[in-house]
Amino acid sequence: MDVKTTCLGVLAMGEATGYEIRKHFEDGPFSHFAEGGFGSIYPALNRLTKDGLVDCTEQAQDKRPDKKVYRLNENGFEALLEALGRAPAEDRYKSDLLFMLFFADHLSPARLERLIDERIRFYRDKLAHMADCAGGAGPPHGPRFVHGFGVAVYEAALSYLETQKAALIDRVARAQNADAAE
Repeated sequence: MDVKTTCLGVLAMGEATGYEIRKHFEDGPFSHFAEGGFGSIYPALNRLTKDGLVDCTEQAQDKRPDKKVYRLNENGFEALLEALGRAPAEDRYKSDLLFMLFFADHLSPARLERLIDERIRFYRDKLAHMADCAGGAGPPHGPRFVHGFGVAVYEAALSYLETQKAALIDRVARAQNADAAE
């Protein structure tokens, strides 16, 4: 989804400032599957406002610039529903770690161990955070489903790293030792 559509999605949950929208992408519910920073959110909000899909009100603040609060209107909700009716793009997964591990044969076993151990800690921390954020048993069903999917993905990645780490490090060490012996 493009950032305009994801902004509409955030606003479908309630009015928000640009900063509050960004928080949904940084450490809120969208942080695991959507991207959005100030450099893309504010242009998107300006476009959505210009296109008549969101309403913006300014609230005066003491000794600070006026705060802009964005609210999804009926046209914006219709645009969101239209976007949700389109086929989703293929999932994309980008990972600096996987890029580095692709070249594992060129890294020392100690470096590999540090990289994988750091990512194991990362996944454990993410899972602990997600456990703290788990919703209740009632609706909305979509966020609970997405939360469960995210937990399943992180658990699978964590399990793979934990069970395959030693084998990778051993294979790389053996290959490097064999190369050194020649």
